[in-house]
Amino acid sequence: MNLQVKRAYNFNAGPSALPLEVLEKAQQELVDFRGTGMSVMELSHRSKDYEVVHNQAIANLKELLSVPDDYEVLFVQGGASLQFSMIPMNFLQPEQKAGYIMTGSWSEKAFKEAKLFGNPYQLVSTKDSNYSRIPKLNEIQHNADDAYLHLTSNNTIFGTGWKEFPTVDVPLFADMSSDILSKPVDVSKFDLIYAGAQKNLGPSGVTVVIIRKDLIEKENQNVPTMLKYSTFAKNNSLYNTPPTFGIYMLGEVLNWVKGIGGVTEIAKRNEEKAKLIYDAIDESNGFYIGHAETDSRSLMNITFRVKGEELEKKFLAEAKQEGFIGVNGHRSVGGCRASVYNAVPYEACKAFSEFMLQFQKVNG
Repeated sequence: MNLQVKRAYNFNAGPSALPLEVLEKAQQELVDFRGTGMSVMELSHRSKDYEVVHNQAIANLKELLSVPDDYEVLFVQGGASLQFSMIPMNFLQPEQKAGYIMTGSWSEKAFKEAKLFGNPYQLVSTKDSNYSRIPKLNEIQHNADDAYLHLTSNNTIFGTGWKEFPTVDVPLFADMSSDILSKPVDVSKFDLIYAGAQKNLGPSGVTVVIIRKDLIEKENQNVPTMLKYSTFAKNNSLYNTPPTFGIYMLGEVLNWVKGIGGVTEIAKRNEEKAKLIYDAIDESNGFYIGHAETDSRSLMNITFRVKGEELEKKFLAEAKQEGFIGVNGHRSVGGCRASVYNAVPYEACKAFSEFMLQFQKVNG
């Protein structure tokens, strides 16, 4: 890569920043992948060269997340949005109930899709606080005959994230699209975890599903082949042509995580990065106003407002001029948002916190 290229401070919510080392390696291998004389994008997904890439990505993900042996790791397409439908299609019968924990826009969308297949209900919702918090564990009182419970582990739009997950006696499903691999997680607490790759795992186009093998056996047999989890499990996610380049990139991101010390080290870095920006908010005496309650703050998506509408517009305009990309809040809520996923470097967060402090000094 040309060392003269100036890298942006990329705070986009997704697709998001990728590790520079991964991009550089992909650039080196783009035309001739490991002596094949072809790009990885040109390899047959049935070839031994690609098979190594595919299987190593699965193995690395299992290792990094300590996935138990009784789980499958699948590569699916369609993003988390397809999982919103695929889950109830397979595991929610028309007469059954399923509890949905409502913490933001993505849980709302998942709930909407589930209503097409069964009788989901809102187990608990924090909408009355404009989704500024995660429910307390004692608020999660589900029905004993629920088909499953569903939660969203991190909320990109509102900037909230779970610190501790509930222990329940029915299957627990989680959308971890925006914080998977950002900290250690006890996979065994969940029966199904799904995540779009485009936040922490790689480029868009790949969806990771981690699912208990015995849950797959309970799937609905009366759904199309490509919407069954067993189709992917029985064929090592190679029933049809997978997004091979996306999986290659995902594998390289996992290698990068392993190389810097694994998920424990990533979590430490994420704490340090987020603290820089949260400190700028907390020490601003109300100039910056954080959206999430302190004990529900996300380490991935930091959401806040600037005191005064005109001042906020000025803040966003000047941030863009200074090279900070993607700090506008989601179009549905406005405000400001810094998405500091795994690959966003500490230096970018430090520069942004310094910009915040300077902006307040000049305009406060």
